[in-house]
Amino acid sequence: MNYMNFSKASCKNCYKCLRSCPVKAIRFKNQQAKIVEERCIGCGHCLEVCPQNARDILSDLERVQQLITRGEKVIASIAPSFPAYFNLEEGKVVSALRKLGFSIVEETAMGAEVVSQAYEDYIKNNKLENYITTCCPSANYLIEKYFPRLVPYMIPVVSPMLTHGQILKKAYGKEAFVVFIGPCAAKKIEAEGLDDNKFIDAVLTFEEINRWILDCKLDLDSLNEEDFDKLACRRGESYPLGGGIISGIKKTLEKNNLQPISISGTEDCINVLKSMERESLKSVFLEISVCKGSCVGGPNMINNNDDYYEKLSRVKNYIKRREDMISTQDKVKCSEVTIDNLNMHRTFQDKSLKIEEPSKEEIQRVLKEMGKFEDKDELNCGVCGYNTCKEKAKAICEGMAETDMCLHFMRNKAESLSNVIFENTPNIVMLLDGDLNIKEINPAAQEVFMVNDEKIKGKPISMLINDEDFRTVKETGKSIIGKRADYPQYNAILIQNIVYLKKQNLVLASMINIMEEEKNKIELLRVKENTLNVAQEVIDKQMRVAQEIAGLLGETTAETKVILNKLRKVISGDDKYY
Repeated sequence: MNYMNFSKASCKNCYKCLRSCPVKAIRFKNQQAKIVEERCIGCGHCLEVCPQNARDILSDLERVQQLITRGEKVIASIAPSFPAYFNLEEGKVVSALRKLGFSIVEETAMGAEVVSQAYEDYIKNNKLENYITTCCPSANYLIEKYFPRLVPYMIPVVSPMLTHGQILKKAYGKEAFVVFIGPCAAKKIEAEGLDDNKFIDAVLTFEEINRWILDCKLDLDSLNEEDFDKLACRRGESYPLGGGIISGIKKTLEKNNLQPISISGTEDCINVLKSMERESLKSVFLEISVCKGSCVGGPNMINNNDDYYEKLSRVKNYIKRREDMISTQDKVKCSEVTIDNLNMHRTFQDKSLKIEEPSKEEIQRVLKEMGKFEDKDELNCGVCGYNTCKEKAKAICEGMAETDMCLHFMRNKAESLSNVIFENTPNIVMLLDGDLNIKEINPAAQEVFMVNDEKIKGKPISMLINDEDFRTVKETGKSIIGKRADYPQYNAILIQNIVYLKKQNLVLASMINIMEEEKNKIELLRVKENTLNVAQEVIDKQMRVAQEIAGLLGETTAETKVILNKLRKVISGDDKYY
């Protein structure tokens, strides 16, 4: 199932998502970004940084709302990083969740306390060269898909979310509907992706809860502060902070001579995992989170305008207040939950992609298609999202990228095509600035106006021709199309097209010199006139011949008539023959 992706037809080819993706799990096809689930680690940063907000994340919100409307028992398990997102008193957040319809509201930190116990037990019972925490689902996917050799170091313990889900089901019944609320969309994948997950029924992000609150028009300021149904213990509260897991099991680490290292942020995670893969790190307990600043800096926090350190301060202050409350009040603590009654085990496996590496010849072929013929052509600018041109070429070979994603290639291609057209068109093309000074003038225009571009650039168009039409277009914004203008001084007759580009404050002129056509037209008229004159002479001559022939025929006919009449009289005897 595809839990998160980009909305179709919203991509603007900025490649910001790809630049933010540490594993390049985004495919571009037909200028549309798409997350490739097999490569994705589910961190969600690509969706959060998208300037078009082209996000499509699977949501359980409607299902949760329907269950609450039907009167079902719906329980909220909220991650202890919530003070970082909701900038108001913690008790009002609890009150708001109850107003939305949640029957029970508890902190996921209760599950984190039990996870700390499970980590301690695992370290005591399993002697490994290194240990890697498995609370961050995106870090787990990163290791399984891209560092599979390190899977044996992953502590096979379920996350605080799944642990707390078990606690809640045991406390309130299997029929209770448990909703995890946190900063991370990867938790949606974790909850749905495990076949043996029977404890977390839905996952909502802080953003979804906030949207729900706004839709219900809850006046948060008017709410009374309420407390959780149960309080978490001290070390469970610290999980959203960098080093929070380590701080809870510090004595166990010291006892087993393990060096604690806390890493957050995908780039740092990749670097430390590479070191561990090279066996540069030994006897290390690695607390790992792909979000910079751990859960407090999670992807769901990015669009929240608060400063990271302000968020961090709110969480720390909240933890301090909780510690004081637990110390002074008799509350039910998660430490009373027996770990033996919970299934804390889970497995991790090699999920690496088996991709056939493209050959050097294939990569070189693609580089040439991108206009990279020599090493100096490879700018390695990273604008496309890939660190080097060779990485980009490799991605094209794998069907993950397109050639036209290279900004420099497309710019050079466009400029090259534009220059070819500009330099070789037989039409006159000129570009004027807002003051009607010449910025660009093509060779055809230089030939007609008998100037050199170096001498005329920056000079007013009035030095060449009358600028009245240009000024009119500039002032009115109305284009002149197909207007004839005679310039006998240049032996030119021009059809003018003048357009004002308001956004750029430029005037574009394109003209066609029709002098040759006019000359041809005059020559054609002369030929027609000569032809008509000759034809008239032939007609006149024929008429004279016809008249002369007619005259001769008339005389001959009259003589013949006289003779024939005489002959008729002789034959009839009417005439005497002497």
